[in-house]
Amino acid sequence: MSLRSPIGRVLGLGAAHEGVSHWWTQRVSAVALLGLGPWLLISLLVLGAHDYATVVQWAARPWNAVLLVLTVATLFYHSYLGVQVVVEDYVSHKGAKVAALLTLKFLHVVLAAIAIFAVLRVALGAAP
Repeated sequence: MSLRSPIGRVLGLGAAHEGVSHWWTQRVSAVALLGLGPWLLISLLVLGAHDYATVVQWAARPWNAVLLVLTVATLFYHSYLGVQVVVEDYVSHKGAKVAALLTLKFLHVVLAAIAIFAVLRVALGAAP
Protein backbone atom coordinates (compact mmCIF):
# COMPACT_ATOMS: atom_id res chain seq x y z
CA MET A 1 0.00 0.00 0.00
CA SER A 2 1.37 3.38 -0.98
CA LEU A 3 0.58 6.70 0.62
CA ARG A 4 1.35 8.54 -2.62
CA SER A 5 -1.38 9.74 -4.93
CA PRO A 6 -1.68 8.20 -8.39
CA ILE A 7 -0.58 11.47 -10.04
CA GLY A 8 2.38 11.67 -7.64
CA ARG A 9 3.47 8.18 -8.64
CA VAL A 10 3.19 9.02 -12.35
CA LEU A 11 5.05 12.32 -12.09
CA GLY A 12 7.60 11.06 -9.55
CA LEU A 13 6.89 13.98 -7.25
CA GLY A 14 7.75 13.66 -3.58
CA ALA A 15 6.66 15.68 -0.60
CA ALA A 16 8.49 18.80 -1.79
CA HIS A 17 7.04 18.44 -5.32
CA GLU A 18 10.51 18.62 -6.80
CA GLY A 19 10.82 14.98 -7.73
CA VAL A 20 14.25 14.13 -8.98
CA SER A 21 15.01 17.47 -10.61
CA HIS A 22 17.86 18.26 -8.19
CA TRP A 23 19.36 14.81 -8.80
CA TRP A 24 19.08 15.23 -12.59
CA THR A 25 20.51 18.75 -12.50
CA GLN A 26 23.53 17.52 -10.58
CA ARG A 27 24.03 14.66 -13.04
CA VAL A 28 23.71 16.95 -16.07
CA SER A 29 26.27 19.37 -14.63
CA ALA A 30 28.57 16.41 -13.90
CA VAL A 31 28.29 15.26 -17.52
CA ALA A 32 29.09 18.78 -18.70
CA LEU A 33 32.17 18.77 -16.47
CA LEU A 34 33.18 15.39 -17.92
CA GLY A 35 33.57 17.19 -21.25
CA LEU A 36 34.91 20.52 -20.03
CA GLY A 37 37.39 19.14 -17.49
CA PRO A 38 39.43 17.01 -19.92
CA TRP A 39 39.32 19.85 -22.50
CA LEU A 40 40.85 22.23 -19.94
CA LEU A 41 43.46 19.73 -18.78
CA ILE A 42 44.53 18.70 -22.29
CA SER A 43 44.52 22.32 -23.52
CA LEU A 44 46.83 23.39 -20.72
CA LEU A 45 49.09 20.36 -21.09
CA VAL A 46 49.71 20.93 -24.80
CA LEU A 47 50.77 24.55 -24.32
CA GLY A 48 54.40 25.03 -25.22
CA ALA A 49 55.22 26.90 -22.04
CA HIS A 50 53.30 27.51 -18.87
CA ASP A 51 54.40 31.06 -18.21
CA TYR A 52 51.92 33.88 -17.61
CA ALA A 53 52.16 35.37 -21.12
CA THR A 54 51.50 32.04 -22.84
CA VAL A 55 48.49 31.20 -20.67
CA VAL A 56 47.05 34.70 -21.12
CA GLN A 57 47.48 34.42 -24.90
CA TRP A 58 45.76 31.01 -24.82
CA ALA A 59 42.89 32.27 -22.61
CA ALA A 60 42.36 35.31 -24.84
CA ARG A 61 41.31 33.15 -27.79
CA PRO A 62 37.52 33.39 -28.19
CA TRP A 63 36.67 29.68 -27.98
CA ASN A 64 38.98 29.14 -25.05
CA ALA A 65 37.48 32.11 -23.20
CA VAL A 66 33.92 30.91 -23.81
CA LEU A 67 34.75 27.37 -22.70
CA LEU A 68 36.58 28.70 -19.64
CA VAL A 69 33.54 30.74 -18.61
CA LEU A 70 31.31 27.69 -19.13
CA THR A 71 33.70 25.57 -17.09
CA VAL A 72 33.78 28.05 -14.22
CA ALA A 73 29.99 28.52 -14.19
CA THR A 74 29.30 24.79 -14.37
CA LEU A 75 31.90 23.97 -11.74
CA PHE A 76 30.52 26.44 -9.21
CA TYR A 77 26.92 25.40 -9.91
CA HIS A 78 27.78 21.71 -9.51
CA SER A 79 29.70 22.50 -6.33
CA TYR A 80 26.75 24.37 -4.85
CA LEU A 81 24.35 21.53 -5.67
CA GLY A 82 26.61 19.05 -3.86
CA VAL A 83 27.13 21.24 -0.80
CA GLN A 84 23.40 21.97 -0.67
CA VAL A 85 22.63 18.26 -0.33
CA VAL A 86 25.18 17.88 2.46
CA VAL A 87 23.70 20.82 4.41
CA GLU A 88 20.12 19.64 3.89
CA ASP A 89 21.02 16.13 5.03
CA TYR A 90 23.23 16.89 8.03
CA VAL A 91 22.16 20.24 9.50
CA SER A 92 19.10 19.57 11.61
CA HIS A 93 18.34 22.99 13.11
CA LYS A 94 16.03 24.89 10.74
CA GLY A 95 17.59 28.33 11.34
CA ALA A 96 21.14 27.03 10.97
CA LYS A 97 20.17 25.19 7.79
CA VAL A 98 18.67 28.31 6.20
CA ALA A 99 21.65 30.44 7.26
CA ALA A 100 24.13 27.88 5.93
CA LEU A 101 22.32 27.55 2.60
CA LEU A 102 22.10 31.33 2.14
CA THR A 103 25.76 31.79 3.05
CA LEU A 104 26.90 29.00 0.74
CA LYS A 105 24.81 30.29 -2.16
CA PHE A 106 26.18 33.81 -1.65
CA LEU A 107 29.77 32.52 -1.54
CA HIS A 108 29.33 30.38 -4.64
CA VAL A 109 27.79 33.24 -6.62
CA VAL A 110 30.45 35.75 -5.53
CA LEU A 111 33.35 33.39 -6.22
CA ALA A 112 31.90 32.39 -9.60
CA ALA A 113 31.45 36.06 -10.52
CA ILE A 114 35.04 36.84 -9.54
CA ALA A 115 36.36 33.90 -11.58
CA ILE A 116 34.24 34.78 -14.64
CA PHE A 117 35.30 38.42 -14.36
CA ALA A 118 38.95 37.32 -14.31
CA VAL A 119 38.49 35.19 -17.44
CA LEU A 120 36.70 38.00 -19.25
CA ARG A 121 39.32 40.52 -18.20
CA VAL A 122 42.06 38.35 -19.67
CA ALA A 123 40.02 37.50 -22.76
CA LEU A 124 39.22 41.12 -23.51
CA GLY A 125 42.79 42.25 -23.03
CA ALA A 126 42.44 44.29 -19.86
CA ALA A 127 44.82 42.13 -17.81
CA PRO A 128 48.23 43.62 -16.96
